[in-house]
Amino acid sequence: MAGRFIRRGLDHLKSKEFREYLCSTHFWGPVANWGLPLAAMSDMKRDPEYISGRMTTALCIYSVLFMRFAWKVQPRNMLLFACHFSNEVCQLVQLGRFVKYRLEGGARTPSVEVYPSS
Repeated sequence: MAGRFIRRGLDHLKSKEFREYLCSTHFWGPVANWGLPLAAMSDMKRDPEYISGRMTTALCIYSVLFMRFAWKVQPRNMLLFACHFSNEVCQLVQLGRFVKYRLEGGARTPSVEVYPSS
């Protein structure tokens, strides 16, 4: 059973249709777009002071629009949909961090440092 499944998978990878898919914009467009969610994932570890609320909101709208496009285009581009879904989730997390940071006063309370008196 598993051998037959693996054989069918390998046959699909060798097929002309799969090679044509790898040379199409249905594959390379989403691959190029994966930079957006990867950058957002790496930014989640950074200080929320540097988050741009306007840019994050724009990226949320952008990803929702392209998720819809990826769903409506025929044939459906699920790789593009997954890319923009991931970006939407990351941008919403970033937007939540931005709002929380602003509601808390916009700045972290500095740690108290003790200087020796001279």
